[in-house]
Order: sequence, then structure tokens, then C-alpha cells
Amino acid sequence: MPEADPLVTDDAPRIFDDGSLAAVAEPPEGEKHHRRPARPSWGSEILSRYALIVVWVAMAGYFAVRMPDTFLTHGSFSSIFGSQQVLVFLAMSVMVTLVVGEFDLSVASVMGLSATIVPVMAGVHGWNIWVACLAGLGAAMLAGVVNAFFVVILDVSSFVVTLGMGTLLIGISQWISNQTIVSVNDPSLSKLSIYPIFGMPVSFYYGIALALVVAYILAFTPLGRSMIFVGANREVARLAGIRVQRIRFGAYIFGALLSGLAGVILVATLGGADSSTTMAYLLPALAAVFLGTAVVHPGSFNPIGTMVAIYFLQTGIFGLQLLGAKGWITNVFYGAGLVIAVAVAKLVRDRSTRA
Repeated sequence: MPEADPLVTDDAPRIFDDGSLAAVAEPPEGEKHHRRPARPSWGSEILSRYALIVVWVAMAGYFAVRMPDTFLTHGSFSSIFGSQQVLVFLAMSVMVTLVVGEFDLSVASVMGLSATIVPVMAGVHGWNIWVACLAGLGAAMLAGVVNAFFVVILDVSSFVVTLGMGTLLIGISQWISNQTIVSVNDPSLSKLSIYPIFGMPVSFYYGIALALVVAYILAFTPLGRSMIFVGANREVARLAGIRVQRIRFGAYIFGALLSGLAGVILVATLGGADSSTTMAYLLPALAAVFLGTAVVHPGSFNPIGTMVAIYFLQTGIFGLQLLGAKGWITNVFYGAGLVIAVAVAKLVRDRSTRA
């Protein structure tokens, strides 16, 4: 039997000198009772998983009582749930890279590049609208490949690379749009986003479907479990035989594809894009992803929690605007939400580690 690594504690899988892994060592029989962590009550377990949903319901109830004639309407429901599809796709893009332990600050710029290419190619140069959409998605995926090359292959900090790439892409978008708002009028593309189904735009269901697919992949497929393993401990995942570099590379490309799709949905919904305003989507996406770690699976990035966080934040902003708050409330709500979300995520992670 090879000798175990003395730096590995009894609570972690042992790594032997030959690179093999061993199961967690069982404590002596007499110590089991003393070392077993206290099991949380079912009440505290439910509260830790669904506290944000409880606060969400209470907040909506408060707005409903204060403004029954304006908040309890189909228009309010549609404004909260039917106008966040771009943010849903962008937040999922951020989450995919965070799950594997990476950070991508260029997602909003990638979305802006895609949203600029579609109307410029179709509206200005006369391309077929679907070819223009494919060009936008291709440019987004190319940006993901460049990010992955510098971060995964050259081992440059993801924070530096994606921050620089984000700024670069904003400049390129402004260059090809001549720093103006570009638009395209194509009914078939608009129908792809705003066609109503059961009173909601069809793109609302795209977001729901995307969140369910990502949740299924992460929870029930070997690829999803490998992604979570890589994000939790890259070196142990490598020793366990997981192709860490390939998964990191793929996460950047898939995240960029989702950002590109967000850009196409933005154009389909609004009929154009303004490349100078796309960075405004970055902070809400980050706030939603980190706030989502306090829901369903506390301490973990998860798509269902992210969806809940998106609609929680939008409900608060919309309700406060109905109460008379000005436009600045959006930045205040998202900024405070991000700080609180990161703090809550750290507290939950620390508590999970101690348990």
C-alpha cells in the first residue's frame, strides 16, 4: 500500500504518492459519536434553502397591499416575468463559467457584439436575417475561443483577460455600428421573441427551458458532475481522470454562445441595439447568479436559484418604481443585491465547510 499524503486531513479523500485516491477514512468507533456534526432541524433546512422565496412572497404581498389596482394586474405580471429573457440567457452564461471555477466579465460585451452584428449585416448590408444571426453567434463563439485560449492554454488570469476582452469588444461593436443605434425591421425575427403564448412572449419560455436544461445537465449527467468537480477542486479532478482543460475550454465557448443568443433575443425584442449600453447588463447578471447561490442549493451556483433571483430583483425594482422611486433605484437595487448576495454566499459556504 503506498504511503498517504500527510497534508491531507481525515475529512478529505486521501491522495497517495502514486496519484490514486482513497475513500474517506472512518474514525474509530469510539469517536464517531463525538465527531458527527449536529444535524440541522427540518425547519432550519427549509429556511436556508427557501428564505429568499419567502422574502420574495412577502415583498410581493406588501406591494399588492399598497397598490392593489396597479401591482395586481396582468401588465405588472408580464413586466416582471416577460421582460427578462436577455438577462436570463446572460446570467446562465455567467453561471456556466463560474461552475467550473472561472470568471467571465466579457459576457455583456459578447452579447453587445452579437446584437450589433445582426442589424448591421441585415439592416445596413442587406444580408439574409438568419445568416446575420448566425454571423452574430459565430462572432460570439470566436470571442469565447479567444478567452479560453488565453485563460486555459496560456494560464493568464481570467479576470484580466475577460475584462480586457470586454473592453475590446465594446470598441469593435462601436466601430462596426459607427457609434450609432442600429436597427432592423424583420417580422419573422420579431415573432421569434415576442409572439404571445398564454399571455407571455415566447422568449419567456426559452429562458425557462434553458434553466431546466442546464439544471438537468449539472445534476444528472457525467458532464455536469465533472464541471462541478472541476470547479470544486481542479487538481483533485485532474487526478481523478477528468479532462479539466477541455471542460474549462468548453465552458468559455458555451458561455459565449449563450451570450450571443442573448444578443439575438435582444435584437428580436427591441428591433435593434445600442452598443454603448450593453455593459449595463453585466451587474444584474452577476447579482442574480450570486444571489441564486442562497436558494435551492445553498452555497452552489445553480440555474433554478438564478432564475428565482432574477425575478426577485425585478419584482423589487418594479414595485419600488410603482411606489414613485426614480430610475436610480435600479442601480441601487442591483448594486446592493450583488454585495449582499456575495456576503450571503460566503456565509453559507463557510457554514457548509464547518459542518
